[in-house]
Amino acid sequence: MSLIEDIHARARAARRRIALADADDPRVIEAARGARDQGLADIILVGARTPILAQGDISGFEIHDPADSPHASALAVAFAALPRHRAFTAEKVARAMSDPLTFAAMLVRAGHADGTLAGARSTSSDVLRAAARAIGPAPGAPLISSSFLMVRERPLLFADCAQTVEPDAEALAVIAAQSADTYAALTGDTPVVALLSFSTAGSARHAAARKVSDAARLLKNARPDLLSDGELQLDAAIVPEVAAAKAPASPVAGRANVLVFPSLEAGNLAYKTAERLGGWAAIGPIMQGLDRPANDLSRGCSADDILTMIAITALQAPAR
Repeated sequence: MSLIEDIHARARAARRRIALADADDPRVIEAARGARDQGLADIILVGARTPILAQGDISGFEIHDPADSPHASALAVAFAALPRHRAFTAEKVARAMSDPLTFAAMLVRAGHADGTLAGARSTSSDVLRAAARAIGPAPGAPLISSSFLMVRERPLLFADCAQTVEPDAEALAVIAAQSADTYAALTGDTPVVALLSFSTAGSARHAAARKVSDAARLLKNARPDLLSDGELQLDAAIVPEVAAAKAPASPVAGRANVLVFPSLEAGNLAYKTAERLGGWAAIGPIMQGLDRPANDLSRGCSADDILTMIAITALQAPAR
């Protein structure tokens, strides 16, 4: 069984309720039908009712239009009561709750759905803003980050590719820990974490490389249970022959499966290069550090990408 097949099988066993915004997009509807037919999840479609109905076969789906949902009033009250929204005017609350992204996230917060997924038509910033507003960070989580599950011969996890633009050493250590936990949860394998740089073990002297080595030290102190190292160049992290020459004493070099990039710019370019030129499947962004599951999609996603992200979102949801 492939990793994707295993993720789908575990999602079927969990059978969570997933709210899909951007629900008038044909790719979203195709993926929703796939989830329905394969039993991956119970699907809630969130958005304007008329364009959703125009998509054809939507039997078996619950539809929530923010304009007429039976939960609209209660969710608006709950949204307004959140500490970060108490200064909102009634008009601002109404405007926020008319947005399918926020409405879907509030369905999750209120327990009507176990997770939410959007981004086929919405920008990542809009998706993440809605999740942060309505769901917020998990207790004790110092930040929200993202990762991509990259699948070809073997699975790798890339982070952070969609959320934290310029992490400092402390943020980089948190991203690495969150990403290791994501890798373990999705693959069932032991994460081996490499914090990446243009330098390996001090081969270059620069503040950017020091940031990564500082992050690696912070990660080891905070999570001694994790197998981690840095700073490492990409080839030293994943190619055993290069690792033997550049970092022979590293417990991680040559066998890393969680690759933590020093900035969003580096991570985003890396995953798109691997996907478009290297033929890797890029699954994500998978959001980390939220109180409940809310995931993003690339606007270039396919229906199959969305289907797998439905399964991943289902696996992130806690047991009811």
